Amino acid sequence: MYKKSVNWLGTSAITIALAVLAYGVVLGTHKLKAETATPPPACKTITDEAGCTARTDCSWVKASIDPKTGKEKRKAYCRAKPKPKPKTK
Repeated sequence: MYKKSVNWLGTSAITIALAVLAYGVVLGTHKLKAETATPPPACKTITDEAGCTARTDCSWVKASIDPKTGKEKRKAYCRAKPKPKPKTK
């Protein structure tokens, strides 16, 4: 009788410990999903001027056209503005 109760207590303790660990893992994944919001698309993926100039961290570079031939040398594109350098004293 004593061995049965000890085995039952041991099994119950292991079951409770596994349930607590599983619950902690589930809570941890929910917190990670909440903290990691989807970032806005990178400036280099924006293809239209209106979408690029609407953002404050992007700038539009106009197309480069050859004056002799009138053909486009380089297409217009959007790029990220350089980040300001921290001031050092």
